[in-house]
Amino acid sequence: MSRNDNIAYVRTDMLPEAAPPPGTAGLGKWLRENLFAGPFNTAMTILAIYVVWSILSSSVPWMYNGIWNASSLSECREIRDARGLESAACWAVINERWLQMLFGFYPTDNPLLARLFYADELEAAGGAEVVFGGGITVTQRVAFISAMKDDLNNSTLFFFGYWRPLAALALLVVAVAPVLYSNLPRALLVFSLAYPFIAFFLLWGGSVWLPVLVALGLVATVLAGRFAAGFIGSLGGFFVGLIVFLLFFMNPLGIDGLFPLLPKLRGMLDGAMPWGLPYISSENFGGFMLAIIIGTSGIVLSLPLGIALALGRQSNMPLIKWVCVSFIEVIRGVPLIVWLFTASTLLNYFLPPGTTFDLLLRVIIMVTLFASAYLAEVVRGGLAALPTGQYEAASSLGLDYWKSMRLIILPQALKISIPGIVNTFIGLFKDTTLVVFIGLRDPLGLTNAIRATSEWNGIYWELYIFVGALFFVFCFFMSRYSMYLERRLRTDHR
Repeated sequence: MSRNDNIAYVRTDMLPEAAPPPGTAGLGKWLRENLFAGPFNTAMTILAIYVVWSILSSSVPWMYNGIWNASSLSECREIRDARGLESAACWAVINERWLQMLFGFYPTDNPLLARLFYADELEAAGGAEVVFGGGITVTQRVAFISAMKDDLNNSTLFFFGYWRPLAALALLVVAVAPVLYSNLPRALLVFSLAYPFIAFFLLWGGSVWLPVLVALGLVATVLAGRFAAGFIGSLGGFFVGLIVFLLFFMNPLGIDGLFPLLPKLRGMLDGAMPWGLPYISSENFGGFMLAIIIGTSGIVLSLPLGIALALGRQSNMPLIKWVCVSFIEVIRGVPLIVWLFTASTLLNYFLPPGTTFDLLLRVIIMVTLFASAYLAEVVRGGLAALPTGQYEAASSLGLDYWKSMRLIILPQALKISIPGIVNTFIGLFKDTTLVVFIGLRDPLGLTNAIRATSEWNGIYWELYIFVGALFFVFCFFMSRYSMYLERRLRTDHR
């Protein structure tokens, strides 16, 4: 008698898979667990849906029915009333002033653009005479030509009138390429180091020999320091490089007629080969171009300075540690707006006699110092997160302090500090709007200037939505890139 004789039924095949019961999987389960888990959650969900619907039901038609072609706010309202609409966004202010919001009052006196407009005017006038048989008056002809020119304003003027800031922005993408992709040619790394001088020449113009000689002076400083370090040590090489820097850019010895070398060489080269672009004052900079210049300069310059301050704060030398701690605590203890007022009024008093920096350069210096103090604490947190064994491993390999920091400690500390570093960069970029209080025309400053005109007096939301959207795009890109770096540099769980 077998063991299964007392069993009434034994299944010999498996049942096919069946769908889960309703409400235990999919969208129904998610809604029940997250939105309708109980009476309180259900009430809050219904209230949230009502609030969101109230906002969207009024804002979406307002944006969708917006008016794009008008020359003033009153004309926008006339078009709105003619359409029988209760409310409509006046996007025409963006259509009319978006170039000003992007570039401020940057000059557009490009000869190529002038010739292009002149040719278009001739062609438009000739076409008008052919179409109307030459029967139009001089006033009608001028109006026709002006309309043609206005149609070209937002396209031709953008690409040809602002070719210098557009070229600087395009080259910025090429300059950061070695950071994004490590397998790119080494020549791009050299271009990244040369980019600040190229961008300065493109944006401000003037003599080409000024940025060239400044770059050569910095290269000579580094080479002299490294050459001297091979004979008298790293500390001696530092002082030799410092002496070369002072002799090239300043006159510490008070020798007339020879030092500093920079203005002497520039005068000789400008007399022999006067090459350059028309000079543009910093007063003409504005809009998002100004925010990008200040933000990019502060980000690029503050990172190495912040790393140096973090290392100096952990130094065993009391003097270096005291100087770094004092700098960090003083800078972090004062609001940025106070430092900006200091840059606009007091910074010249701390410079050598005869030294003049324009306001934009002073703001860049102060923003860089401010951001470097915060970055120093972020990097110090990354250094403190490393286990002591990493330092001991570097010492066991026979590496000196600088090699152990460059090859072992800093790569790991910076990887840990990526979220904090990018958070500081995003805050720095948004804080560029504070320069409006010291007279620079940032996007918010230009928004207030546009609202003060008779044509657009009384407009609010459209300009602020445009400014907020552009800031969101830049900050969102930086945050997503930080996430990409974290995934790329993650070495654990592989």
